[in-house]
Amino acid sequence: MKQIPYATQWIEEDDILAVADALRSSNLTQGPLVEEFENSIAQYCGAKYAVAVSNGTAALHIACLAAGVSVGDEVITSAITFAASANCVLYCGGKPVFADIEPGTALIDPVDIRKKITKKTKAIIPVHFAGHPADMEEISKIAKENNLIIIEDAAHAIGAKYRLKNGQDWIKVGCCFHSAMTILSFHAVKQLTTGEGGMVLTNDQNLYEKLVFFRSHGITRNIKYMKETDGPWYYEMHELGYNYRLTDIQCALGTSQLKKLDKFIARRKEIAKMYDEAFAEMKQIDFIKEKEGFDSSRHLYVIMVNNRQNVFNWLLTETNIQVNVHYLPVYLHPYYKRLGYERGLCPMAEEYYSRAISIPMFPKLANDEVEYVIGKIKQVVAN
Repeated sequence: MKQIPYATQWIEEDDILAVADALRSSNLTQGPLVEEFENSIAQYCGAKYAVAVSNGTAALHIACLAAGVSVGDEVITSAITFAASANCVLYCGGKPVFADIEPGTALIDPVDIRKKITKKTKAIIPVHFAGHPADMEEISKIAKENNLIIIEDAAHAIGAKYRLKNGQDWIKVGCCFHSAMTILSFHAVKQLTTGEGGMVLTNDQNLYEKLVFFRSHGITRNIKYMKETDGPWYYEMHELGYNYRLTDIQCALGTSQLKKLDKFIARRKEIAKMYDEAFAEMKQIDFIKEKEGFDSSRHLYVIMVNNRQNVFNWLLTETNIQVNVHYLPVYLHPYYKRLGYERGLCPMAEEYYSRAISIPMFPKLANDEVEYVIGKIKQVVAN
């Protein structure tokens, strides 16, 4: 059996041809393929506006800037997430506040969000972990009661859905029904890729215009915003922005990948079902289960075992299976410890981390490879 990565992209000939066409065009960046990709993602997710950026971290950063996060503000996010979900708050001079997770899901716990709100709280960044949406209805209720902004971190969750509690309507992640903004990531291991890339979605025109400014140096050529004009070459800088642009080359790949996204997600669900059925028989293994009324896009598949380090090391050294851990609670990173965060802040997150292993999950994974992974995991856990 060849080595099986925990995740990898699926690039096909049509993707390569789309990129080649972009390379032959007159615009490698800031051209029409960027807007085409933005419009396609906005339509897929059901949002009015989309702003493509260089990566998911950049998306989080400009979303926080557009939301007005600044020095003295607190922003609540999940303890179990990639560091960028909290770093974006630090970039703006704010303070990340970490909420604990729900047992069994690794999703941010709305009950703990309520406990962490203070007079300084400005926003909430709920994380749709592993492709499974957080409880946005409850989080939205909390935000409205406390006049807080919601920025959904959907880096794991394009294509995911959840049912409203009226029992009828389904909401697609990214439509911003319960939030001011939603961010996406198009990193190589995500459900669709542009290599590196990200996007901010919103239904608010004012926020959209701010996002466009922050993406590109705070500069505009739009006469609507300019204080004066001095010819067709003229432009003005209105904000301290950044160079977070995504290229036409990457957007060509993203648009091609988007056409296959639902197929990719369907295959991820087939793999997850195989894992679910195999591990349901084993008392030694817990795994993240999809909650009723939620439809995960299955970015990650996480099992929880006792003696995690032993199982992890054996899989990594004695098999051809690459595994990973998502994630160390953010506040346990050395940088955050230097800021004063301490162990014990989120007990459920720390318990989860001590047992979690991410096993292979990507649409190119063949059934015989899935069975091989299952067999090896059963072997090591049984021993």
